[in-house]
Amino acid sequence: HVQLVESGGGSVRPGGSLRLSCTASGDTFSFNCMGWFRQAPGKEREGVAAIHTGGSSTYYGDAVKGRFTISQEKSNNTVYLTMNSAKPEDTAMYYCAVKAYFCNSGSWSSPVYDFWGQGTQVTVS
Repeated sequence: HVQLVESGGGSVRPGGSLRLSCTASGDTFSFNCMGWFRQAPGKEREGVAAIHTGGSSTYYGDAVKGRFTISQEKSNNTVYLTMNSAKPEDTAMYYCAVKAYFCNSGSWSSPVYDFWGQGTQVTVS
């Protein structure tokens, strides 16, 4: 079992920056892909970014490519999502999730992950 705790959400002005963190605990050797998803009211959950935790491959959704960066600090089982040039349409609840299966370009954005965090709210206005 894996526990995920997100932090770093809050309010930011358009054009501003924010960094989200997701720290994993428990059976941290059981997963190979960690993703960030977001969900706005009335919308489907959307893949934002993902990273292969055993390597360095990263994946981004078209809506955030060039503005957001996913990175990891393996020593403390933490993955970060750095949000730059924030837009009002980035407003959503952000979730991190992990899965045992490796990330790949064809499936990383599908919300079929094994464990999920509780989410952290980001508001851009």
